[in-house]
Amino acid sequence: MKKLFTFLVGCAFSLLGMQAATVNIHHVHPLNWWVGMAQPELQIMIHGDNVAQFEPELRAQGVKLLRTERVSNSNYLFLYVDTRFAQPQTFQILLREGKKVRKSLPYTLESRQKLSRAAFDASDVVYLLMPDRFANGNPKLNNVPGLKEPKTDLNNPDARHGGDIAGLRSKLPYLQDLGVTAIWPTPMLVNDMPSHTYHGYAITDYYQVDPRMGTNNEFKALVADCHNHGIKYIMDWVFNHCGSENFLFRDRPSDDWFNFNSQYEQTNYRLATLTDPYASKRERLLAQDGWFVKNMPDLNQRNPAVLTYLIQASIWWTEFADIDGIRQDTYPYADFDAMAAWNQRMEREYPGFNIVGETWINNNVSVSYWQKDSKLAAPRNTQLKTVMDFPLMYALQQAVNEETDDWDNGLAKIYNLLSQDFIYADPMHLLTFLDNHDTNRFSSSPEQAKDLRRYQQALTLLLTLRGIPQLYYGDEIGMAANHDKGDGAMRANFPGGFADGQPNAFTAEGRDSLQTAYFDFTRRILNWRKGNTALSEGKLTQFTVQNGVYVYARTSKDRHVVVILNGKKEARTLNLTHYAEVLPTTTAYNVFTQQQTSWDKELTLEPRGIMILDFSK
Repeated sequence: MKKLFTFLVGCAFSLLGMQAATVNIHHVHPLNWWVGMAQPELQIMIHGDNVAQFEPELRAQGVKLLRTERVSNSNYLFLYVDTRFAQPQTFQILLREGKKVRKSLPYTLESRQKLSRAAFDASDVVYLLMPDRFANGNPKLNNVPGLKEPKTDLNNPDARHGGDIAGLRSKLPYLQDLGVTAIWPTPMLVNDMPSHTYHGYAITDYYQVDPRMGTNNEFKALVADCHNHGIKYIMDWVFNHCGSENFLFRDRPSDDWFNFNSQYEQTNYRLATLTDPYASKRERLLAQDGWFVKNMPDLNQRNPAVLTYLIQASIWWTEFADIDGIRQDTYPYADFDAMAAWNQRMEREYPGFNIVGETWINNNVSVSYWQKDSKLAAPRNTQLKTVMDFPLMYALQQAVNEETDDWDNGLAKIYNLLSQDFIYADPMHLLTFLDNHDTNRFSSSPEQAKDLRRYQQALTLLLTLRGIPQLYYGDEIGMAANHDKGDGAMRANFPGGFADGQPNAFTAEGRDSLQTAYFDFTRRILNWRKGNTALSEGKLTQFTVQNGVYVYARTSKDRHVVVILNGKKEARTLNLTHYAEVLPTTTAYNVFTQQQTSWDKELTLEPRGIMILDFSK
């Protein structure tokens, strides 16, 4: 009996020992890293059951543990290591309890790829698309068990529709033929939320592609495919907020990882308060620290651990997938100084890298404040190279919707807005567009889409004025939608990308006559624009609107382009004497008509006529 008791006690202690030795690790972020970074200090976050009780030790060559930080949640350990003298290797992170090693975690440092990243700039035309609504290339991903919104539903405009990485890869030849040189897909990182996950802006894991889109390696292959088709990849990032199902919120390291101490407080969306010299402290605080919506908790970038985590995540994807640029969502809502530090870090790691921040403000003075080297923000500096030109978007929409006069209406709105470009530190680093995924489509109704000339004038302006032009998927075939019908309407499926019975507008045979007219014009102008230094780097010279006609020129060392637009519903005859300084000869190639055009002292434009005169042809 005594022996039996001793045996049972021994078994019990053995079982306890086994249980003590079991350490559940949920996340180690970043997933890996690289040697040779400009910033040698690396934060390694270990998330697991009660891991704070352990003392970490590194078994590595040339990697030094600088410090260990613990937070109020015992499920986290933050290691800060120096990789300055490290070589590529897989080393071990030992989690010790006294003299016993309770867990050994392998961690890999790789060699950096010596690649020259061609940052996107004014030589590009960017194509914004929503992957879930673009093309379904792998129907097996239409149902992914284990996620909170596992299935697609083509009949629900707010549900997932099944667009994925495979579908996007299959349409790269279409985009290449169209003349696109860069794509900006909305975020494809996992959004494991109960609903409205299709847009991608409620990220629940910063190191995992959404399984309904594909895998991390498939994302990497997508970027490589883009490069093979002469297309740059701009990755959409969200530092301001995450999804409420993100483990960083559900099992947060500490309450100060999120603004308002992790308690929901709605933003007032009043970005003007961030630049208003008279703003109340309360309203400014609500604007920047308030949550976008209740299920998108607002990250506190003022917490150094949070900022480092976010910076490293963006570097990880840049290095892993070889992306060419970043678009940062809701830029002004995040902390000013923290975001400036991020911009500087990205420039150190990737000299010449371009980042565009979403600056949704219909006021060019306020937009200019957020651009790098803005005199209005001095002595502060956002270090953000490119901002989004929402004021031009609104002006373009209004300009082609109303009759032009010589002072305030129609095309005069464009002249007046551009005459204020002195407010910008660098007007060429403005992302310009007719619409995007958050606004009415450029054609807000099918009836409006029938007005092809309206689109042709707007696209001509977009592609020949200063800045980096961006199209929204479907612009090139006249897709129409109004925000009044909900976000889903503005983000409808591209015809032919899904098994929903629509004709395939990715092919010439599948496009109707109006879609064909839209596509052919867009394709012609985009491909003509490629390599045209007058448009990518040339000086802009504009004339005041005269008799309803707007004239401007773009000039570089080797190219010269003059654009003439009639904003009237009647024909106009133009006396060219006034424009002699930008007309070096009396003949040029008219890109719009695809013919040589000659003149003496006058030119006649048809109602709402367009002339794009290329003197280099």
